[in-house]
Amino acid sequence: MQNKNIKSKNTNLGKAKKTKNDEFYTQLSDIEKELWYYKEHFKWKTVFLNCDDPEESNFFKYFVLNFDYLWLKKIISTHYHSERPTYKLEVDKNIVVNWQIDLSLAKKIPLKQNGDFRSPECLEILEKEADIVVTNPPFSLFREYVAQLIEYNKQIVIIGNKNAITYKEIFKLIKENKIWLGYTAPKEFIQPNWIIKKFGNIKRFTNLDTKKRQE
Repeated sequence: MQNKNIKSKNTNLGKAKKTKNDEFYTQLSDIEKELWYYKEHFKWKTVFLNCDDPEESNFFKYFVLNFDYLWLKKIISTHYHSERPTYKLEVDKNIVVNWQIDLSLAKKIPLKQNGDFRSPECLEILEKEADIVVTNPPFSLFREYVAQLIEYNKQIVIIGNKNAITYKEIFKLIKENKIWLGYTAPKEFIQPNWIIKKFGNIKRFTNLDTKKRQE
């Protein structure tokens, strides 16, 4: 018999996909648990957060706090607004002062479009500047999102529904050894109203080589 709690958590994700409710923020502690496995991959790399508002994202916060520890080259985070042009925020070594990031010196660059990861501006950043994409993409757009990253041949560490393994598009990529599962499975996410939402079938997807994959 299926555990009722697990069934309830998975139902939450199903509802999110049906209603296009994609506003689930990843907790900083869950980000830390996964990304420390990949430290060597980030050295001198530009990390692109194309589904993370720099003003609210814990992914952005994590990379700012660990900029020197990871030996990053740059962080780029794009702000999204459904109805108007927004901006991107860039953090590089030039704003590190006494081993601390001074965000007041970060480059806030206006965008002509709304910051959607599918917009021409964001695609140009993805193609020309990004080395690794790390984010929690919209659940309802997971197929399209992954297809875009593979098309542009980018390294990734992203969050998705474990059931995505059964999607024909995703299963094909796993079969072709283009993506695989990461280490951790976050179970609690924060909604915009600060209510914690629990899920039972969330996984990390990556194409960065890991010891777990080799095992």
